[in-house]
Amino acid sequence: MQDADVASGFFLPGQDFALLLAALTGQGYRCVGPTVRDGMLVYDTLEGVGNLPAGVHIQQSPGSYRVEFNQGRRLFDWANGPQALKPLLFAPREVLWQVRRGADGELLFSQQDPDPEPVAVIGVRACDLAALRLQDRHFIETDIPDAGYTARRRQLFLVAVNCTRPAATCFCASTGDGPAATRGYDLVLDELDDGFIVIAGSKHGDEVLALLPLQPVSPEQRRAAAEATAAAAAIQNRQLPGRDLRDLLFANLDHPRWEAVATRCLSCGNCTSVCPTCFCYRELDEPALDRESARHYREWDSCFTQGHSYIHGFIVRPDTRLRYRQWLTHKLGGWHDQYGRSGCVGCGRCIAWCPVGIDITEEAGAIADSPA
Repeated sequence: MQDADVASGFFLPGQDFALLLAALTGQGYRCVGPTVRDGMLVYDTLEGVGNLPAGVHIQQSPGSYRVEFNQGRRLFDWANGPQALKPLLFAPREVLWQVRRGADGELLFSQQDPDPEPVAVIGVRACDLAALRLQDRHFIETDIPDAGYTARRRQLFLVAVNCTRPAATCFCASTGDGPAATRGYDLVLDELDDGFIVIAGSKHGDEVLALLPLQPVSPEQRRAAAEATAAAAAIQNRQLPGRDLRDLLFANLDHPRWEAVATRCLSCGNCTSVCPTCFCYRELDEPALDRESARHYREWDSCFTQGHSYIHGFIVRPDTRLRYRQWLTHKLGGWHDQYGRSGCVGCGRCIAWCPVGIDITEEAGAIADSPA
């Protein structure tokens, strides 16, 4: 590796990108990155650079998501897919403990000890890094850290890519969470037509860079990267009416907008599934057919389901109006009390993946424009 101003990064020619994947694999990581499958962009194991979505753009609008192909060579010229980092850390379904009947009939309990493999995620966006910080606070920075999440988090290597083509549903610039990554990564890339500017953000990142044939970054390359991310921020035309809506929302719990949005909302839970910060779950037991053992699972849940607010024979939120109100007021209001900021990072997934195209920025804006 040639000497250069580390703060300004190094340049990795496009034809050498495969060497980055090889270096990560050599360090013991399974490389995971964006691939096109079933008409959408999802994280999957990368066997090589050919799995990455070269020449792919994604068109998103309320209730609409479409992958488009062109003749471009860029690997990361797209906005986010339905997944974030959440499924890789907060498992959609996992065993917490199990019990079996011993020879003398006693019940023997055992905890499921996680033993995750090291994973390197390629192509992480700034909004998802911001969401990861919130998930870390919920699952790790507590009196009793979550064992499974913590174990997987410690084995994670993050290669971020600064976004230059946001979707029409994106509004990360207004929440302060993008489009450029500022922290939380091991490596961060700026993609140019002929290669990548790469900067390390951790000791592990420095170790990987030392294995690559890097070149100094030219002023022109640095300027092109800065202009691209600035342009990505400038073209975002959606935004929330503020970064702290706590007092506004809690002062308008009887606003007629809640009833209006409930006539459209299907309570399907799509928004909470694709949201990179939602963490609701339920726990259940599944006995084996021989009745000699059982497993205790944790799986994702949603505040839009009827059972989520069930308390001792009583459903606290029996209708869609109350469930949508709970989601929005907690996400944009209550999170300030818990974590000191909103739970929305501006990724826009809930807008694109809502079957009826409900727009969180529009709903919050309607209440802000005409408080009850």
